[in-house]
Amino acid sequence: MKKIGSLLLVSVFAGAITLGAYKLLFEKTNYAIVHEKESGSVTNTSYTPTSAKGAGINEVDFTNAAETTVNAVVHVKNVTLGKVPTSMFDFFYGSEGTVTPRVGTGSGVIISQDGYIVTNNHVISRATQLQVTLNNNKTYEAKLIGADPNSDIALIKIETDDKLPYLSFGDSDNAKIGEWVLAVGNPFNLTSTVTAGIVSAKARSLDTRTNQSFIQTDAAVNPGNSGGALVNTNGDLIGINTAISSQTGSYVGYSFAVPSNIAKKVVDDIMEYGNVQKGFIGISPAPVDTPDAVERGINNIDGVYIETIEAESGAYDAELQIGDIIKKVDNIDVHKFPDLTGYLSTKRPKDTVQMVIERADEMLEIAVVLKKRQTIIVPEMGLEVTNLTDSDKKNFKTKKGVKITGVPERYRGYGLKGKVILQIDDKEIRDIDDAKTAFGAISRYGKTVITMISEEGERERLIFQ
Repeated sequence: MKKIGSLLLVSVFAGAITLGAYKLLFEKTNYAIVHEKESGSVTNTSYTPTSAKGAGINEVDFTNAAETTVNAVVHVKNVTLGKVPTSMFDFFYGSEGTVTPRVGTGSGVIISQDGYIVTNNHVISRATQLQVTLNNNKTYEAKLIGADPNSDIALIKIETDDKLPYLSFGDSDNAKIGEWVLAVGNPFNLTSTVTAGIVSAKARSLDTRTNQSFIQTDAAVNPGNSGGALVNTNGDLIGINTAISSQTGSYVGYSFAVPSNIAKKVVDDIMEYGNVQKGFIGISPAPVDTPDAVERGINNIDGVYIETIEAESGAYDAELQIGDIIKKVDNIDVHKFPDLTGYLSTKRPKDTVQMVIERADEMLEIAVVLKKRQTIIVPEMGLEVTNLTDSDKKNFKTKKGVKITGVPERYRGYGLKGKVILQIDDKEIRDIDDAKTAFGAISRYGKTVITMISEEGERERLIFQ
């Protein structure tokens, strides 16, 4: 027993000697020396609890947002009557052909309990009959209240004594890149379909001629989803699903939605004024992806480089200058032109916006009062038209109409420039707003009759197929 105790004691002493030798000879101690008048370095640590499942999709609950949204998203059926040419004579000269009904489908979002529904303009364009089917399979006839082809937003209404489920517009400016979203609609006539994704980008433009500003998402959107809801995980309506970019016509990884702030402003204008009141600043940006931009050193500019300023515009009155670079508008950062146009799409004439511009390496804050635009390029045909001046009204002996001031190459042989458009099909044209709406409603499958007058007072009708 004594022998075992002696061995244990020797082992303890040996271990202690070994540990002490290691500490003394081999281990290096790290010391932080803090002088009396200095403070030690501080590291900020996040104490947010983490989950064993990670911070991915398993952490997001889509069920409440989906349940709230599906009952407020409807199926929209559009019946149009088109004339199909029955001979080469019909095709080239626009003569009467066979009248054939065409049925298109899409989605819509109920935005009030009394039956107002927002959808895409292309869903209801040229409709002779509109039908809306709710998620409970009840079907109603709908009427068109108003539409804006430029933003691709339309407002329709159904009549019912029931109080309908609806979604309120959220603030799309608060949407964050990487935020989870749901797309709800009726793809391929499959009702109440919900798909999930994230916000991939904001202020995305698909057409350099219009500089629209879309929310890009990777939530699956297919034909039939147009006009449906894009909501965040709280169930806030932050966009109206509008388009996909695909060679096949089906979803290939990303889709686009009109931001809710733009859609809401269009709906409010239609209900209050009957058309869209768009505030116009009056500048054109310099293209930044051209050899000329590289040569001038403006190809890598962060902001909007002002290339031209229209006379008597808001920018002209505020004394903005060619070469100014717009950096912010009302505390919204401006990196590219769609950032600017997307925000201005939520404004009306006479609204004032505060702009931060860079001029000669100096930052200036300038207030700009937006005005009503006097000149536009109309959809489909691409004609540039302007409101009539008092002199024009006197010379052409008309109080209504728009004057053609620019003609694209494919229409140069028709002698259009300088004439006044009075009517498109059966729609009287009073100003550029009427012209934009009428040209936006032109169907590629039918004929369009344009009634014009020359300065000599001669009326003519041109038929475009």
